[in-house]
Amino acid sequence: MTEFASEQGGVSNDAIKKAFHATEEEFLHLVKGSWLKRPKIAAAGSCCLVGAIANNVLYVANLGDSRVVLGHKGPNGRGVVAERLSNDHNVADEEVRKELAEQHPDDSHIVVYTKGVWRIKGIIQVSRSIGDVYLKKPEFARNPKFQHYVCPVPLKRAVITAEPSIKVHHLRQQDLFLIFASDGLWEQLTDKAAVDIVFKNPRAGIAKRLVRAALSEAARKREMKYADIQQIERGIRRHFHDDITVVVVYLDNHKRGAQPKFSNLNSFRFTNAPEDIFSGRSDQRGHQPLSGAVG
Repeated sequence: MTEFASEQGGVSNDAIKKAFHATEEEFLHLVKGSWLKRPKIAAAGSCCLVGAIANNVLYVANLGDSRVVLGHKGPNGRGVVAERLSNDHNVADEEVRKELAEQHPDDSHIVVYTKGVWRIKGIIQVSRSIGDVYLKKPEFARNPKFQHYVCPVPLKRAVITAEPSIKVHHLRQQDLFLIFASDGLWEQLTDKAAVDIVFKNPRAGIAKRLVRAALSEAARKREMKYADIQQIERGIRRHFHDDITVVVVYLDNHKRGAQPKFSNLNSFRFTNAPEDIFSGRSDQRGHQPLSGAVG
């Protein structure tokens, strides 16, 4: 986890963009230095999702289709409402397809429908990422060695970017928790379903509970039992569901004070993912503001 600091010592959109740019440039440097021996590294990429809180303001930045959903109290303090705080950069979204079409007016095949899904140039679903260098630097895609070992599709120009979307949310008394998760969770659960699970269940092991709910839904779609899907080897399981990573952040400190201030991450206590996955225990103080799990 990284703290983003501007010259004034706080968080800002510019500071976050600089951090994303520095990460992308460092990975590009790695690729340039090793791709001739390992051509596939030029096709390696990742979504990126970041949350930072400063002075009672939440900044959410993302590339790709990982997502942040806020759970806050409903009208009159009853129930819980799901509020999405990030944009999905996935061409399954019509707005993303339109954006790409506007950026590439001379390419009628910038997005094509293949094997039941929309893909950029028939290759990838996300329009923004860290890495995937061959889709940003055409010289890689045009190289005969790369075409032989990795991808035969030649490109004239970059078709995806590493420019993050950033949203700013001023925290309120009714804000309860945040769910940070990869698209593997959101492919199986709606925003509302995930928020309801967090709201209605104990904190200990809550991220693991979300992963289990997603896997149960994936099994149901295949007319399988949850235990059956657990027995499938991980590599093969990608045919049944995507990778699932979940972190839940409870906004307790915000609720306690009349005018709370989040100046840094020291106000949070963390539990690591293995503790949450395998034991489901909270810390010794019985307090668990952040919970993470991977499936």
